[in-house]
Amino acid sequence: MIRVMINGRTTDCLTSADRGLLYGDGLFETIAVKDGVVCHWQQHLQRLQAGCARLGIEPVDEALLAEESRQLVEGVGRAVLKIIITRGSGGRGYRVPGQAAPTRILQLHDWPDFPVACAEHGVAVRVCHTRLGHNPALAGIKHLNRLEQVLARQEWDDADIMEGLLLDSDGNLVEGTMSNLFLVRDGVLQTPDLHRCGVAGIMRTRVLEMADQLSISADICQLAIEDLHAAGEIFICNSLIGIWPVIAVDARDYAKGAITSRLQGLLASCADADTDIDTDIDTGTGRRWQT
Repeated sequence: MIRVMINGRTTDCLTSADRGLLYGDGLFETIAVKDGVVCHWQQHLQRLQAGCARLGIEPVDEALLAEESRQLVEGVGRAVLKIIITRGSGGRGYRVPGQAAPTRILQLHDWPDFPVACAEHGVAVRVCHTRLGHNPALAGIKHLNRLEQVLARQEWDDADIMEGLLLDSDGNLVEGTMSNLFLVRDGVLQTPDLHRCGVAGIMRTRVLEMADQLSISADICQLAIEDLHAAGEIFICNSLIGIWPVIAVDARDYAKGAITSRLQGLLASCADADTDIDTDIDTGTGRRWQT
């Protein structure tokens, strides 16, 4: 299943002059849809708007985007909603056109067939050779320039390796190709500082909030490969997978730990209780959108 809507029309045809295609000039969000609920809507919307502001793209019409998203997910139980905002069309050249109207692309995809064991028992990952370059102007936002991740993902074809970890050009830990990274050392939760590169994931923020709820000390800091080796627990996270414990990094084994399990438990209980509902975004048919 794939449903596509571009600028409010049901179509998958995009002009070849669109700057998202020509230059990667835009942003995207990947959002879980579960049982008719679009999860973490407000957080995704806030990051999208922040990215537009950073790139100088006209702010998204939130009501319009919400209505188009509602139309696309109508009648769907579990799926993935992808929202892409480009600067629009404007001819050849890097110069930003003065009258460009942003392009809205909404796609609805089937839910990925993640093995249940990934969350329950953990996954094996590897450290990639591809390094992330430093660019503070783009750090944190989910822009369309993902060639570093594409190159990193080409490094392995082993179905038992579920993710690749990325270092920056100085050898500091940053993230996974599709996820954010957390370590636990001496009872303290640690995640890499992303002020020079990387994506500040919605689930990364949620994990830090849950750590505060559980009175778990947390630190956003610079981390090296040696910190990875010394960690007592490791996990990765994103909006689709939730939290996956890491049980192997290359040839080094780890165990699923207590802090990882506590965070997974709280995340599951929040989902089961249908908490954090944004009542301002309502389809009028009883469906609510989860923030």
